[in-house]
Order: sequence, then structure tokens, then C-alpha cells
Amino acid sequence: MNYRESQNQNQNQNKVEDISQRTMEITRTFEAPVELLWKVLTTPEYIKIWWGPEGFTNTIRKMEVRKGGEWEFTMHGPDGTDFVNTFHYLEVTPKENIVMEHRQHPKFIITVRLFSEGDRTKVIWQNIFDSVPTMEEAIRAFQVDVGLVQNMERLGQYLQQQQQT
Repeated sequence: MNYRESQNQNQNQNKVEDISQRTMEITRTFEAPVELLWKVLTTPEYIKIWWGPEGFTNTIRKMEVRKGGEWEFTMHGPDGTDFVNTFHYLEVTPKENIVMEHRQHPKFIITVRLFSEGDRTKVIWQNIFDSVPTMEEAIRAFQVDVGLVQNMERLGQYLQQQQQT
């Protein structure tokens, strides 16, 4: 199960919440060093090429990969639909993890954790939605479950291309 701990500001008590019902998680090990993974996750000219489901392209307006920074971009769907996105970076630990909050609907937090395994890197990617209904709506309206899998596939393909050059 996935749990999140939060502190009640009024009572100064910790609260543990089961978030498994509103979380999508995918784990994959890539044949690439952690330095390369970090580079393609945090560099606008690289992430714009592989981010998103199959057939999507991206226009990056701003990418400040630091705690408190913003990432603003538009995903262009294959049917011509534009999806404007803004993420706020909550936590950034180079070559270890990125935690960012999607500020508009559907609201969710992405946590990407990197684990170096020599020339390989294990990635644990979580999308934690603000509620079960929000996640269900995002799956129905945007197929975010399929998109997450395709996003990881595109990342893997891009990493292979980078290592062949």
C-alpha cells in the first residue's frame, strides 16, 4: 500500500493516510546511467521530445528544475488539441528524485525516484491524485493510465537513441 504522512497543524499530530486508491505507479529499469536519466528529465530540449503519450509533441515555455520552480508547457495532441500544463516543483534532489504538483485540473502530484544500479537506473514513477474521483475522471477523459505507460515507453526509446549517438 502507499501511505502519505501529514501533520495536523492545529493539533500537532501526525496522520497516516492510505493513498493507494488514488495512486498510479510504474516501475522500470532502464539500460542507462542515472546521469543520463537526470539529464533527459530536467533539460527542456530533451524532455520536449519524449514527454507524453504516443503522437504528442511539446512546447516548453519555462522549466525551472528547483524547489519552488515552475514548469510550463503545452502538449500538442495528434488531433491538434492543445493541453496547457503547469507544474510546481515541490522537491528536487539531483539524480535522486523530483516531486512536482500539477496545478490545474486534474490535480495530482508526480514523484519520480531514481535508483542508480551501475550502468542501469531503476525509476519508480507515481502519480498521486487529490481524490479517487479525480483519478477516475482523468482516466476517462485523458486516459492518463495509458499515457503513463506510453510516457515510460517513449522515455526508454529516447534513452536508447541518446546512447547510440
